[in-house]
Amino acid sequence: MLQEMIDPVGKARRLAVDFAERAAHHDATGEFPFENFKRLFEAGLLGLVTAREHGGQGGGLTEAQAVVSEIARGEPSTALVLAMHYNNHYSLRRYGKWPPHLAERVLTANQLGPALINAAQAEPRIGSPAHGSLPETIARRDGDTWRITGHKSYVTGIPVLKWVSLLALTDEKEPRLASFLVPTDSPGLRVEKTWNAAGMHATASDDVVLDDVVVPLDDMIESQPASEPLRREEHATAFFFSLIGAVYHGVALSARDRVLAFAAHHTPASLGSPIATVPRIQDGLGEIEVRLATNARLLRSLGEDVDAGKSVGMDGMNVRHVVIDNAVAITSLALELAGNPGLNRDFQLERHHRDAITARSHAPQSHMIRTIAARNALSRVASP
Repeated sequence: MLQEMIDPVGKARRLAVDFAERAAHHDATGEFPFENFKRLFEAGLLGLVTAREHGGQGGGLTEAQAVVSEIARGEPSTALVLAMHYNNHYSLRRYGKWPPHLAERVLTANQLGPALINAAQAEPRIGSPAHGSLPETIARRDGDTWRITGHKSYVTGIPVLKWVSLLALTDEKEPRLASFLVPTDSPGLRVEKTWNAAGMHATASDDVVLDDVVVPLDDMIESQPASEPLRREEHATAFFFSLIGAVYHGVALSARDRVLAFAAHHTPASLGSPIATVPRIQDGLGEIEVRLATNARLLRSLGEDVDAGKSVGMDGMNVRHVVIDNAVAITSLALELAGNPGLNRDFQLERHHRDAITARSHAPQSHMIRTIAARNALSRVASP
């Protein structure tokens, strides 16, 4: 069992300082930050939201948000992979849908070393399941096994994952949408290096191709009729969206720190004093502070409601939408305030901006969130 953790946020903050020293290297090369996950394990942070009876800390969403944001201030690709890991462990702990033998397998490994897990749901042709299409990855029943063939996209953190929770369509007479626990070292599973995005370069969100991968019959995590929309539990959805927002809030905090220090000390000869004395610069810095305070308040409020078991409806999606929009605006404004020096790669403001704009690729995208919100509002007007 892991010992009681003291000040996980402080631990994350100290690790982030170290991670930040290599962040530019990982961004430039796309080299995966394996060492960071070893350090997270040694600090006990990989078990933050895992149940205490399974060697974890039993942390809630507010604590997970704070840890993820601190790690993101240092190296956001690491933070995104960590957020995905937390999401899976939280769902496993809270909803009890996993078969006991699969839960035991994942939870035991999490105590022994870096044994991360993430979902593999999106596909090249259909995109995210949020778009409503059935997966083209097929699980075929063969005696006491499943044989899975298909192609998954954007499997974040694949170099460090021990398993993926893989969504597939069964070939049964009445097909099911099912999630399977698939080890990443399974024969027939290969990784295709496809991730070359503008930002979050070191997440290694590559493709996974499965060619007749054999999975024991009992290694199905959960299933539902394929004729029904993919089930999303309210708090699980809010937990996931909130942690995504927390990653990019951390990115925005780093951008603020850099531009604030620059403005306080950069003294052009023509001005004779730091640019922070210029009203226009102060106005921009003030806008950054307002947006950051808004993000922090929204994330914390949502986290507290989820931890208290309160109904949150669509707030998870709405908060993520606002937080990401604010993060993009903050990093863009920071670049503007810093001028030409801000565009220098060594200054790293442009890296923070590239990381922030990459947030808009997460499904469902902002336009889909707004469409859902509009339909919900219109349905209330139409109801008697």
